[in-house]
Amino acid sequence: MLILGSGPAGLSAAIYGARAGMKPILVQGIQPGGQLMTTTDVENYPGFADVIQGPWLMEQMQKQAEHVGTTLIWDTIVDVDLTQRPFRMTGDGGDVYEGDVLVIATGAQAKWLGLDSEEAMKGKGVSACATCDGFFYRGKKVAVIGGGNTAVEEALYLTNHSDDVTLIHRRNELRAERILQERLFKSDKIKVLWNKQVERFVGGGNPEGLVALELKDTQTGDTSTLDVEGGFVAIGHHPATELFRGHLSLDDDGYIAVETGSTRTSVAGVFACGDVMDKTYRQAVTAAGTGCMAALDAERFLGEMEADIAEAAE
Repeated sequence: MLILGSGPAGLSAAIYGARAGMKPILVQGIQPGGQLMTTTDVENYPGFADVIQGPWLMEQMQKQAEHVGTTLIWDTIVDVDLTQRPFRMTGDGGDVYEGDVLVIATGAQAKWLGLDSEEAMKGKGVSACATCDGFFYRGKKVAVIGGGNTAVEEALYLTNHSDDVTLIHRRNELRAERILQERLFKSDKIKVLWNKQVERFVGGGNPEGLVALELKDTQTGDTSTLDVEGGFVAIGHHPATELFRGHLSLDDDGYIAVETGSTRTSVAGVFACGDVMDKTYRQAVTAAGTGCMAALDAERFLGEMEADIAEAAE
């Protein structure tokens, strides 16, 4: 079993795959450990009463995968051949990896504004996941940047923790679905700033944390300041699927399409799990769950294939 990606989805697939005797080879890719490697406090992963660190959690998952028999490879895959089995993946140094089944767990990356101040304040008040980090801003003043479904959903979610939520959008109308907009405008905890874009995330205090946003009016050019303690960038995600474009069916947003209720892709024997196929939940625990599903789907596929071979031989 080949696995591409080493976040919660890929490592969970490896753990289940190894225990099923599928001899998983996991190629870790460009960012071993996935997005949790850049997440400090994790408070919503089941099984831990105290706050844990994202990198520590991924280190433990990796050790568990190795302990049960996973082979971990440090390489970056540059080419895939899914036209025949065994499937083949080629690394940037020319090494070739083969497997009877392939599990894709390459994840997705949040889109950011690209500001220097944004990079400096990540984890200090700036986040790209309200569901992950909103709990830390209970009773505080927060802002969401964006105008699509993700931004509106994040703003609505944050009202569970804050009575002062501001949605900042660079245009004068939202791109979100109408039903989400109706819920947003009905909330007395959310106000919208139209035609504004963030120019700078301002830090301060001891220890340093986000204290304000510097805004620019997209029509007049006027500048203003909004005092906030939490800023959530919600302008979408990039699924890491470029390698599979033309090889697998993707949806309109570039995520790998899977059969409802499974991790099966458009190519028999290839499975997808985690954020590369999930644009709705995007949580470590759901990624791990679909990683388990992918391993079970792969085991079932190999079992059926062996049964067909045995029947043909008779």
